[in-house]
Amino acid sequence: MKWKPLLWIYNFYAVVLFVALMLPVFLFALPVSFFGHVRGGNLIYKACRLWADVWFTFIFIRQKNIYEVPLNKDKSYIFVTNHISYLDSAIMVKTFRQPLRALGKVEMAKVPVFGFIYRKTIVTVDRNSPERRAKSVEILKSILRRRISVLVFPEGTFNTTHQPLKQFYDGAFRIAIETGTAIKPVLFLDAYNRMPYESLFSINPGINRCVFLEEVSIEGLSTNDVGVLRDKVYGIMEAKLLEYGASWIRDPVKQKKIEIS
Repeated sequence: MKWKPLLWIYNFYAVVLFVALMLPVFLFALPVSFFGHVRGGNLIYKACRLWADVWFTFIFIRQKNIYEVPLNKDKSYIFVTNHISYLDSAIMVKTFRQPLRALGKVEMAKVPVFGFIYRKTIVTVDRNSPERRAKSVEILKSILRRRISVLVFPEGTFNTTHQPLKQFYDGAFRIAIETGTAIKPVLFLDAYNRMPYESLFSINPGINRCVFLEEVSIEGLSTNDVGVLRDKVYGIMEAKLLEYGASWIRDPVKQKKIEIS
């Protein structure tokens, strides 16, 4: 309890710094956006990477990327990762040091200033509209054809189950098979520790590990195998989250005993 005032001060400082550092990115993005979705988007993404480098440094979050196998940054992938924190957007640009477009919620594009940058670096998706969802998929396919990697959160929304992962949507895996693009699973291992999804004002300093797992080939797969690919990637990520001891995972047997008592 005695540390709460310090945490509030730290969070106020982190939010003010977030906004202050975002303004130069916004001013840079305004003219650069006229360079087109590809070139302009890549430049804005680089600016966001610089923003994340500075912000993480000054809020004392130390990024550590762990590569279980070497990453070929000249190759385009469909990266898939777990979704457990409001900090995931910042972690994304801090983690992936290559041209990238992520699939993100359309609602975030309405945020002043940040929303403009978001629209230029993210492929927005409206899950309530089948037509807009289909359009988002076509945009992702065109991005992959330009050898730019894509990031998808296959859980769709925050995993609040206290299990390693919640159920995956098929989208990322269908696109992988249809475009012949390998899946590259990545674990956002400490996102929940640094900023639990339960509160927007819960940022705290410390290490932030992201683990790049071995790519999953789609060679020989057809659209009939979407479920097989989805379940295979789910199993790999689930096992690794358990192996690394992700902090949000609770023992279901122990949790049941607590609820009964």
